Amino acid sequence: MFELLSAGGDKDVAISAPGRAALDYAGLRRHVERTVAALKRRGVGRGDRVAIVLPNGPEMATAFVSIACAATTAPLNPAYRQDEFAFYLEDIRAKVLIVEQGSPSPAVAAARGLDIPVIEIDAPGGSTPAGAFEFIGGDGDGDAAHGGLAEADDSALLLHTSGTTARPKIVPLSHRNICASARHIAAALALTTADRCLNIMPLFHIHGLIAAVSSSLGAGAGVHCTPGFNALKFFGWLDDAEPSWYTAVPTMHQAILGRAARNGTIVANARLRFIRSSSSSLPPQVMSELEATFDVPVIESYGMTEATSSDDQQSP
Repeated sequence: MFELLSAGGDKDVAISAPGRAALDYAGLRRHVERTVAALKRRGVGRGDRVAIVLPNGPEMATAFVSIACAATTAPLNPAYRQDEFAFYLEDIRAKVLIVEQGSPSPAVAAARGLDIPVIEIDAPGGSTPAGAFEFIGGDGDGDAAHGGLAEADDSALLLHTSGTTARPKIVPLSHRNICASARHIAAALALTTADRCLNIMPLFHIHGLIAAVSSSLGAGAGVHCTPGFNALKFFGWLDDAEPSWYTAVPTMHQAILGRAARNGTIVANARLRFIRSSSSSLPPQVMSELEATFDVPVIESYGMTEATSSDDQQSP
């Protein structure tokens, strides 16, 4: 995935977030290199499976990208119960668990019950660029046997899909898979370095990880990482971040439309170039209302976890 970051100019914004200083591409590339080295010192390298339980936001985005450059990531839903975390941690054979400093997540107890080391991240906030963090603890294992940057056919991401049976199935996605999908989506959406995605999607799911974050970074564009969808805050983010697009699921689009009339000035001043919808079918009436409200095309996409997401070939 490291090669995916080559399109952005050093001073171009890669990652931003509400109320935070932006992280440029030079900073993001340095962050990736530091993360790969830090994981190597902690005995984590290529092929090792790293579970990540972090809140939605810029640190989750950079954790996914930077950890994937060294090992195999497995982002998990922060809302899981302890028994669910225990199942997924055991199922993926996680070598370590990554959480925020002082995390109250039941994932910590689940990991300790399975003798899985827990590594915390410290994200200072304030004037520190969005997404920048350092690891705390977990540095006693020595150098990884296979440290350094991951290669194209290494697994970068593990996700679960329920499939046709009750037991979730592991879907491994390689760096080659992710980079090809990210570039395909970027091409289909005609993304350039001038674009900025407002990400309101959860970053433990293929939609947010690939369609929002990876496709943007692969085009040298920016991603504004919010704490997650909030209809009450959406229009404030839209006004502050000035994105050229956002991607969401139909229920989110419907909630946005429900508050659009009372945010008419922000809607009129929005710099959106297009709106993307995916993960489930968008009702035709909702698509028409979105296009009429924001005066931009709505692009509906279909994909699945096993295929690393997808996009139609229509460009805005």
